[in-house]
Amino acid sequence: MRDYLKLLKFIKPYSGMFSLACVCMVFSAIFDGVSLAMMVPLADKVLTNKQIIVPVKLPGFLAGFVNMINSIEPVALLNYMAIGIVVLFILKGFFNFWQSYLMSDIGQRIVRDIKAKLYAKFQSLSLDYFTHKRGGEMISRITNDVKMVENAVSYGSTDIVYQGAQVLIFFSLTFFIYAKFVVFIVPPLAILGYLIAVVGKKLRKLSKTSQEKMADTNSILYETIIGARIVKGFNMEEHEIQKFNKVNHDYYRVSMKSIKRMLLLSPATEILGCIAGVIIFFLGGREVIAGKISFGVFGLFLGSLLSTIRPFKKLSQVNSLNEQAAAASQRIYEVLETEPTVVESPQARELTGFKNKVVFSDVWFSYGDNQVLKGINLDVPYGSVLAIVGPSGTGKTTLLDLIPRFYDPKQGRIMIDGVDIKEVTLKSLRRQVGIVTQETILFNDTIKANIAYGRPGADDDEIKQAARQASAHDFISHLPCGYETVIGDRGMRISGGERQRIAIARALLKNPPILILDEATSQLDSESERIVQDALDRLIQGRTVFVIAHRLSTVINANKIVVLDKGAIAETGTHGELLKRDGLYKKLYLMQELRK
Repeated sequence: MRDYLKLLKFIKPYSGMFSLACVCMVFSAIFDGVSLAMMVPLADKVLTNKQIIVPVKLPGFLAGFVNMINSIEPVALLNYMAIGIVVLFILKGFFNFWQSYLMSDIGQRIVRDIKAKLYAKFQSLSLDYFTHKRGGEMISRITNDVKMVENAVSYGSTDIVYQGAQVLIFFSLTFFIYAKFVVFIVPPLAILGYLIAVVGKKLRKLSKTSQEKMADTNSILYETIIGARIVKGFNMEEHEIQKFNKVNHDYYRVSMKSIKRMLLLSPATEILGCIAGVIIFFLGGREVIAGKISFGVFGLFLGSLLSTIRPFKKLSQVNSLNEQAAAASQRIYEVLETEPTVVESPQARELTGFKNKVVFSDVWFSYGDNQVLKGINLDVPYGSVLAIVGPSGTGKTTLLDLIPRFYDPKQGRIMIDGVDIKEVTLKSLRRQVGIVTQETILFNDTIKANIAYGRPGADDDEIKQAARQASAHDFISHLPCGYETVIGDRGMRISGGERQRIAIARALLKNPPILILDEATSQLDSESERIVQDALDRLIQGRTVFVIAHRLSTVINANKIVVLDKGAIAETGTHGELLKRDGLYKKLYLMQELRK
């Protein structure tokens, strides 16, 4: 219940609409009761012309109303009822429409708000969160889990109020007419309540498992769509189909377990209601025969009793929806309550520029128990090029990910112009940094939008100038729509070299004083590499550049080369200085030369 109540917090901004919807629901339920009560004068006066006999002492105003109806001629009463029924159903339809419309609107608004909050939360979380979560699972949180919440809010909340009001009204009628018969209603209701609680508890567990299976399904879809080229290249289509079918079947099995338990409540409700109804029909029928109650009043009593069955069935389904929503709520709040590991200090100030140097002071970093960086000390002057080389897995990318604070060091400090980067705002820090990686990330948008991604307000001339500097203007101009060409998911409609040049143009347009190049040419053919390298040479002019390269020939002209080995600095120096030593750099360089 606590998880469901947390979800209802999303209703708070729309409490006015919700209150109005509740009023409409209550009136709609009242008119349901009134429409049922109209069978009393119809059966007793209009059709049989007998007196309405109520077996209990009525309050003064009700007794007077019954006496008035008893005094009206059947034909006149029929005329009044014909008009009254039309008016009644018009009012009932009016309130029913507005309660449904308002609750649907509230439900859609809440779903919109939750999706917006989840997406905003994803954007605020640190990079380490995404390295530990599957893409498909995160998509499932914002689609499937939120859909469960919509059902609970739109339909569950509606039924709690509307069906609850109906149960109260119809049960009150039965109690008011014949209190002594209510004793036969209580035991079935108690049994039904117990069944709802037991099934609901099981449904919550099954629903959580079902949502996890849906996340697995989404993850496989996401991975195989992103990796379609690899799947086909390795003839793994059949393997992926089998893997998907297994997860899909697991989801089906769990879903059917939930459905079976939900459906069991419906016949259980009807059977228990039938047993109570038959007992009361038998005993009440004897009262009608004895003349202690009129047929119409007994019909109202029996109709009210049977009318409680439908809302009880609905309420049992509501409980199922709420339990599923509670499981979804846990998964949603897991995201919303996750705190980013990289946080901005409340006293953070703007980093207005970069003039002197970047300093790494005794920097240590680990992923859990895996120590990645060990005591890194570096002094990188403004305008210089620092190359980071070393075997795979030595922490090269992690080291440079610390500069824009994708991660924070576990120990030590990184300073720009003597200011700890933890003391400046994240936005101002990241404005100073441009990144070009080996895995070029482009968006399913126009080339123009992709180049201007870091500067949305850039004009066409600035965008084209950046493209020219990145050696991209010529190939863009030959595309069917030029700069307005949409390049598809991850830019797959253009070649790898073209994607890389667009990424360089994006970095050029941002014009950052600090530039990080992470294996920017490692996946290109020789001709593309030459074009991209020329663009990179123009890009690094007048900037402080951090370069990661496996091809050591590309960093020969760096001002300083740092050799990382097992997370620690093994050597530093220029290319010539390092070759004179008999160290790791020379060994790596000679190995690459031998492969040529």
